[in-house]
Amino acid sequence: MLDFAIFAVTFLLALVGAVLYLYPASRQAAGIPGITPTEEKDGNLPDIVSSGSLHEFLVNLHERYGPVASFWFGRHLVVSLGTVDVLKQHINPNKTSDPFETMLKSLLRYQSDGGSASENHKRKKLYENGVTNSLQSNFAVLLKLSEELLDKWLSFPESQHVPLCQHMLGFAMKSVTQMVMGSTFEDDQEVIHFQKNHGTVWSEIGKGFLDGSLDKSTTRKKQYEDALTQLELILKKIIKERKGTNSSQHVFVDSLVQGNLNDQQILEDSMIFSLAGCIITANLCTWAICFLTTSEEVQKKLYEEIDEVFGKSCITPAKIEQLSYCRQVLCETVRTAKLTPISARLQDVEGKIDQFIIPRETLVLYALGVVLQDPSTWPSPHKFDPDRFDDESVMKTFSLLGFSGTQECPELRFAYMVTTVLLSVLLRRLRLHSVEGQVIETKYELVTTSREEAWITISKRY
Repeated sequence: MLDFAIFAVTFLLALVGAVLYLYPASRQAAGIPGITPTEEKDGNLPDIVSSGSLHEFLVNLHERYGPVASFWFGRHLVVSLGTVDVLKQHINPNKTSDPFETMLKSLLRYQSDGGSASENHKRKKLYENGVTNSLQSNFAVLLKLSEELLDKWLSFPESQHVPLCQHMLGFAMKSVTQMVMGSTFEDDQEVIHFQKNHGTVWSEIGKGFLDGSLDKSTTRKKQYEDALTQLELILKKIIKERKGTNSSQHVFVDSLVQGNLNDQQILEDSMIFSLAGCIITANLCTWAICFLTTSEEVQKKLYEEIDEVFGKSCITPAKIEQLSYCRQVLCETVRTAKLTPISARLQDVEGKIDQFIIPRETLVLYALGVVLQDPSTWPSPHKFDPDRFDDESVMKTFSLLGFSGTQECPELRFAYMVTTVLLSVLLRRLRLHSVEGQVIETKYELVTTSREEAWITISKRY
């Protein structure tokens, strides 16, 4: 099939099981407005293809049919929610699991969440606490890696174009591997080996599964399976080593080991965080710097806050918490870039949104990329304006969407801290500039990225 054809098969079968609804006579979901199938077998997959991405398809769908809309992945019914108001009605009774983690585990075909609700809740808290503990215990590691990148950039002539995506991915990979798995990844060769396999796996999750090309190519499928096996072998080795030692460095894996999870659960949770943590961190760093290079006033205001909080003193965790404007910059980066444009939940029980009934076992998409650009919620939605997050009600809305506060996904919380430290280190010494004439095109997958390399230049403050 064309682009995205396999998404219906792989994603839905993995997430829902041997599902679900054949076409009802009305070709609509319990009266929910929506698009009728373009093809009997493939549903609206051709429409998704012609739109360019699932996110762009959902933008058009909600513009045409409103905040609650339905369409078809093959023969499977999907309901998409596209405003804050309708998401509020669905999130509150359905917040037992992280939707982004659910999607990723489904695509990896991990299935160890079959315990009771209390067991799954305990595992979720252990995962979240593991992120918190790894950040607290490894702040010096994060600061050292940020300063190493600063030194590298300081060595460049001011006219040199810096490949931002490449550098941010490398920085994120070093940060995540050392803080998830420990000092083994102080060795650059270990990081390079991990990054190579990580890149193969994530590329196929982001594209190969979604456009059907993975299952069509035996060579690529074998490369993907081999890379995933290599990552799992690395993690299994680390898990075994961490079980047998009392290291002074507490990393993410240690929290899982100490939480009495079984080996498969530890492996899965370590894999999820390693995959998603790297990509979300790398792209939050990339987009934040991109937006700062095109908004001199925001960069100036952020520098002034950093200078006021730290002065000439060291960067510390306590002082990092005082960077309120930096947090606004990062929230606005997530919103403007639509960093994670789609997440999903399975409708566990029959539900109702507005006047519409959502049948049990329906896949419900959260069209976050649509919600984050809704002018009724975000005035001038295409403008990069961190000051909008001065408003407490705006922060509450952002928290509801899972981008801040108690609903914040652990990978994003990790990325916020890493990016805050990096920006604090860089902006104290450098001004960041865009490359004249550069147009950065966006690629929408599970995490939004730049379609091609994003280039910047730098100049020294002193």
